[in-house]
Amino acid sequence: MIKRYLFLVFMFCAVVAAAQPEREEVRSGNRAFSKGDIDKAELEYRRALENNPTSVFGRYNLGNALHKKGNSQEAQKVVSDLVDSLDNLSFGSKVFHNLGNYALDQKKYSEAVEFYKNSLRANPSDLETKSNLAYAQAMLKNEQNKDNQDNKENQDNQDSQDSQDNQDNQDNQDNQDNQDNQDNQEKKENQPPPKITPQTAQQMLQAIQNKEKETQEKVKKEKAKVLKSKQKEKNW
Repeated sequence: MIKRYLFLVFMFCAVVAAAQPEREEVRSGNRAFSKGDIDKAELEYRRALENNPTSVFGRYNLGNALHKKGNSQEAQKVVSDLVDSLDNLSFGSKVFHNLGNYALDQKKYSEAVEFYKNSLRANPSDLETKSNLAYAQAMLKNEQNKDNQDNKENQDNQDSQDSQDNQDNQDNQDNQDNQDNQDNQEKKENQPPPKITPQTAQQMLQAIQNKEKETQEKVKKEKAKVLKSKQKEKNW
């Protein structure tokens, strides 16, 4: 489809000769264009516009020459000035068709689609314009799909980076908590024992003595039981 599109564009670059103003510069430019001398054709059309800046065919043909030389950006700028002065539907269709070609050549697919639609409004039966419109719409759709895919990949990458950052932050927080716990444990182990008042020390000592006394009494009782048991055995 791309090859066909190029064929249509270059075929359409043929210069309109009918109803051409009787200006030697325009006619000379047309002859040079038909012979393939595009540099001379551009020069003659520029001369025509110097003599008459409102020359419709001089401007239209200059756009064709610029596009033929690969300067579609300037061609679009030159021919765009004709849009507001169009009063002939047939000629308007050709102007919008060429503007679509210039935009398409610059990969301005959205603009190209609109230019081709305007061309078809003036001449709905133009098959070349319909073909170019279909091509521009397909390219625009591909571009939009690519942009959507790029945006999705960028979002996925961002989500992945955010997830990694969150994980790193959690790991850092866990490490910090572990370090804090370790520091607190070390502080606790290194703390001096609490001070004991004399009164508390006395109470503790008394409790120990009482405990020891109870233990001694318990031992004495156990010895007494054993002794008593032996005595009974001896009496038998």
